[in-house]
Amino acid sequence: MGIRSKFNIALLATSILGICISGFIGYELLQKNARHEVLDSARIMMESAIAVRGYTVSEIKPLLAVQQRRNFISQTVPAYAASQYIARLQKKHPEYSYKEATLNPTNPANRATQWESDIISWFRNNSENKEVIGERDTPTGRYLYMGRPIQISNEKCLACHSTPAAAPQTLINTYGDSNGFGWKHNEIVGAQIVSVPMAVPLERAMSAFYTFTLLLIGIFLLTAILLNVLLHFVIIKPIRIMSTKADEVSMGALDVEELKIDSADEMGSLARSFNRMHRSLDNAVKMLDESIGAEDESEKPTTFR
Repeated sequence: MGIRSKFNIALLATSILGICISGFIGYELLQKNARHEVLDSARIMMESAIAVRGYTVSEIKPLLAVQQRRNFISQTVPAYAASQYIARLQKKHPEYSYKEATLNPTNPANRATQWESDIISWFRNNSENKEVIGERDTPTGRYLYMGRPIQISNEKCLACHSTPAAAPQTLINTYGDSNGFGWKHNEIVGAQIVSVPMAVPLERAMSAFYTFTLLLIGIFLLTAILLNVLLHFVIIKPIRIMSTKADEVSMGALDVEELKIDSADEMGSLARSFNRMHRSLDNAVKMLDESIGAEDESEKPTTFR
């Protein structure tokens, strides 16, 4: 096996290892970035819903306080305002969702499903936590969800949710007296839950991963070609020339031309050493020939007359 083959085998093994390690690290980073992108979208939705709730409580509800005494106005309910805001967003992004899931809601549309009830139960058992983030699979793909607890920290909320007798009659006329009551101060009754699809960011991450991998392979191939060219002209070609010269000298052709030295690197040093050896061998052979010639002259018989 020649030097080129050994070099390329080592280079190939190193390249495969480098591509695998780089690909693994790149994949993890891109997946992490995709998740952060989805999480940022979820946070924006959550903060937007909270902002709408606050706006409704501070500015909309006081304006409609008089009308509320005659008829129940849903627009004064913070949860309703936030849901309507998200509903308009869903017209262009139907896969995004926001829900104020409640175990015992006044509006049946807000009743928690099984997986939402699990989040509410988790908040009840871990009241020190104010946020939970997770992922779940759905028929339409994988979703990231963010949940925050709905806790009755303001006693004014109990005016509509403590007992039917204490609730406004307009509320009873609209939703009845069977749901949304029995809430207690500081009790966690539900959770604000935002769900954001992960399909698009993950697809972008995979596309970027494939591009990155192909680019990495291309770089390694280009590097391999350049290294092979360099190997040929710097090492293999000079060695072949020296090998040919060595074969000629070993066969007795001591009058061959010396190697031409154009470099000051290790190959140049090797070529100079080879030339010195060539000259030394040539001188040694000449001295040997002269010694043998002198012995032959001395051994010739002397003729007397």
